[in-house]
Amino acid sequence: MLSIYPACFYKEKEGGYSVIFPVLGIATCGDTFEEAMTMAVDCLAGYLYEAKIDNEEIPNPPKAEDIDINAEYDEYESAFMNFVTVDVDEYAKKHFEKSVKKTLTIPSWLNDLAIKEGINFSQVLQNALKEQLHV
Repeated sequence: MLSIYPACFYKEKEGGYSVIFPVLGIATCGDTFEEAMTMAVDCLAGYLYEAKIDNEEIPNPPKAEDIDINAEYDEYESAFMNFVTVDVDEYAKKHFEKSVKKTLTIPSWLNDLAIKEGINFSQVLQNALKEQLHV
């Protein structure tokens, strides 16, 4: 599902951009507008993803006309509001839920028995870790 939130982009006097999301209390930055936009997408996706995992209430996006760009920050060369969009589920699959390879050691007899039974080692480890971590 696509999430859309307005963000205030501030061109800094010394170069680069700061980005602030009103009502969410999150911010990021970038050396160029393109980098700032990429970071804004990552920042928004990370916030929404973590809030979902933690079952936190997510504020509704404010209306563009309700945003006072000067209320967020006051030391900038220029400023504008832009909408940042992200499909959090798709973004998470690519950036937050990447699989990593782990090497582990188990007794040989246990390995042989598990292979004979067709056990999926990765799935068993994931399930055990989730249970242990209560997630």
